[in-house]
Amino acid sequence: MSIRVMTQPLIQFELKLSSSPEGIVYVLGSTSKSKLLKETKEIIETHAHDFQAKKLLATDKRSLHFVGKSGPVWILKNTESKRGQHYGLMDESVYGWFRDQAGSVIGMTKNLHIENLQIYLSQCSAEITRAVLIGSELATYQFFNVYADKKVNYPKVFIESDGSKITKSMVTAAQQEAVAIQLARHLVNLPPNEINPTTLSRIASQDIQFPNTKVTVWDEKKLATERMNLLLAVGAGSKTPPKMIHLRYRPKKASRKKPIAFVGKGITFDTGGLDIKPSSGMRMMKKDMGGSAAVLALAYWVAHSNYSRPCDFYLALAENSVDSKSMRPSDLYKSRAGFVVEIDNTDAEGRLVLADVMDVAVTQKLKDEPEILVDIATLTGAIKVALGADVAGLFCNNDVLSEQICNAGQVAGEPAWRMPLISKMFSGLNSNFADFRNSADGFGGAVTAALFLEKFAGGKKWAHLDVYCWNDKPTGALAQTGANGQPVQMMIEWLKRVSV
Repeated sequence: MSIRVMTQPLIQFELKLSSSPEGIVYVLGSTSKSKLLKETKEIIETHAHDFQAKKLLATDKRSLHFVGKSGPVWILKNTESKRGQHYGLMDESVYGWFRDQAGSVIGMTKNLHIENLQIYLSQCSAEITRAVLIGSELATYQFFNVYADKKVNYPKVFIESDGSKITKSMVTAAQQEAVAIQLARHLVNLPPNEINPTTLSRIASQDIQFPNTKVTVWDEKKLATERMNLLLAVGAGSKTPPKMIHLRYRPKKASRKKPIAFVGKGITFDTGGLDIKPSSGMRMMKKDMGGSAAVLALAYWVAHSNYSRPCDFYLALAENSVDSKSMRPSDLYKSRAGFVVEIDNTDAEGRLVLADVMDVAVTQKLKDEPEILVDIATLTGAIKVALGADVAGLFCNNDVLSEQICNAGQVAGEPAWRMPLISKMFSGLNSNFADFRNSADGFGGAVTAALFLEKFAGGKKWAHLDVYCWNDKPTGALAQTGANGQPVQMMIEWLKRVSV
């Protein structure tokens, strides 16, 4: 079976003026109110009908859209927004706003049957330019079009700038980021009858190219040899055995710093096991591998952008199924790290697969020993209850690392909020029969899950991102309900900041 993966951009950008644009977008990057007013007035007087002009000139909206004398016109303005509470971490970023506005424009061109779209960038920073490029690309993704290999005519986008010259390398770099996000979205959207530990291993090792990267797959025999009993227990009920994928990226001109290790939860479908989920809670459980999809997408971006720092990417893959071989509540398993874990709830399986693979990551030796460990997982419903669907819950044992990630999330339009590691709550995982259990009763489920994982972080600087990875309705540049690629943009922004 061949599964089509998404590694090519869908929009064709031309760095020139269109001879016959059917739609025009003006992106005004100036922060001067008087300059923005002047530019907006000139655009409206040039394109708007007389009956439209007065109303358009009277509005103070950041984005305007009208059908003028020569066709549809959009105006996107860099109006300064007020800084909010929480140190501005929940404020909408300039990048996030222009990304989503550009994506919305591309979405509208489909209904308007626009084939040639001209974008004028006026006094735009590199950040705004990148946002427009990425947002335009993100908006083209529709799962079934890619899955069924349907031919879709996306608009040809012509870009002209009055400021610093836009180069092909800038466009390529932006599209590499967009493709990484699309890859994560598409892997999560794929149906669970096609995506499982075996097929995902084949995609990572054969179907996608990762320059300067060695890809290793551990099958169930190797997992047993490595004493990865927690990962094996989670996958025991599935006819598709569990696996671990390791992508070892070492650039030709690597920095002297130690590697960064990423671990992604990859439960390709989660029934809950013997503690089975209700039908309403099981319908979207193909998204339970969102963490591993994000980690694989990050590996793609790192490898294709020739990132300067060595990185390791680990995917903890299993299917949590119901079978006579499935793990049971009260079963005991010895983890790779040596802790004996009692299974309290078979639906708290994500932390189990992460635990064994995190131990693989942190026990690497010499030059391969990581300085920082980041795990990404759709781990708990409790975090969504606390923060909603769009904000990632960040648990971190290092204040500097936490601040870096939260700031990167704000800039990237993928916010994160630091949650507390309340050590005394670990008592909820106490067991009479083992070192600890895999889940606790009562409130604070996201906290106790993070405290469980901390036991396997090996004392490294560690961050745990508890994410939803799903868009319940189309918003901004994400024109389709489904996987949203969270937190790929946040992590790319963070990696850029810690590259040296």
